[in-house]
Amino acid sequence: MADVTDATFEQEVVARSSTVPVVVDLWAPWCGPCKTLGPILERAIDATDGAVELAKVNVDENPQVSASFQVQSIPAVFALRDGKVVDGFIGAVPEAQVVEFVNRLVPEPSEADQLVAAGDEASLRKALELEPDHPGAVAGLAAVLIDQGQPDEALQLMARLPETAELRALAARARLAGQEVSVGDDVTTLLDPLLERVRDDEAARQEFLDVLETLGPDDPRTAQYRKALAARLF
Repeated sequence: MADVTDATFEQEVVARSSTVPVVVDLWAPWCGPCKTLGPILERAIDATDGAVELAKVNVDENPQVSASFQVQSIPAVFALRDGKVVDGFIGAVPEAQVVEFVNRLVPEPSEADQLVAAGDEASLRKALELEPDHPGAVAGLAAVLIDQGQPDEALQLMARLPETAELRALAARARLAGQEVSVGDDVTTLLDPLLERVRDDEAARQEFLDVLETLGPDDPRTAQYRKALAARLF
């Protein structure tokens, strides 16, 4: 979900809709029905796992966007694909109707999507033959390669795509695997010695960051050691 303004609408909605369908929710803070509809839209779009994206526009603060849709009342919802409005509705409609509206926008799975869903190495490689930059196939095959002890190939594969949180975590796993570093429950035995070297040793700093990446942002040790890293570096 993104809060979109007059200044960002062209890039975040019109241009973005050439890649993925974008639902625009025109609302205002004083609009009661908007407050009812908003969470329903968010749930329905979250359920698509990224196949559809949501852009929220406060009409009071962004009159140019609302004028472009010729909005007379809110909430007003429009779906864009390839820069054009393809569907929409006005008012706080029932949740079942919202879900149906969103599901109509979800693209049919491609052959590559179906192969990625299978999840085995052969299927993932076949998916990449069909779509060399398929994000799910790249991430899936990279994970398989890391588990098979081929971290260098995994890193080369991930270099095809821009960095995402998922690929960043996989890349950290791959680099640690290449150094035969195993991250267990007692990470202090790994991190404390590395912390002593992070200021002047780039390799130690990267390994330190990779260990934190594998722990993930929800592990309290990640925040603890990131603070310790910042204290050493700055």
